[in-house]
Amino acid sequence: MYKYVLVIHILAATVWTGGHLVLALALLPRILREGSVEGLLAFEGAYEKWGMSALIIQVVSGLWLAWFRLPDVAAWLAADSFVARLILLKLLLLGLTLAVAIDARLRIIPHLSVQTLPAMARRVRLVTLLGVAFVVVGTSFRTGPWW
Repeated sequence: MYKYVLVIHILAATVWTGGHLVLALALLPRILREGSVEGLLAFEGAYEKWGMSALIIQVVSGLWLAWFRLPDVAAWLAADSFVARLILLKLLLLGLTLAVAIDARLRIIPHLSVQTLPAMARRVRLVTLLGVAFVVVGTSFRTGPWW
């Protein structure tokens, strides 16, 4: 069962992180250059259901994988082993991602305009960096520490 959940988790991560990388690296520079609120909204409209579904799948499968690796949930917060530190780091990345997404959803998107595009771009770039950090931390379960 572990292998199947892991594959589902990785596939969802490719959708989440890949979509944000495409937006941040390929689309966002043009959107900012042209001041194209419509371009950003078009991407969001097409990607949001896939991206949010992928994020939900990652959270559920990630919690299952964490529990499989370390069934003592209290140990996740103790961070007294390498696996516990990775789990805690992924939970912190999730919290930051949710905070940035909620901030964007409540403060920027309702008032999205040419003037607020740069603020939204900063949030897109931050969520993208957090997504890449998720991937790096996730690979560390198998490869060991990067430091």
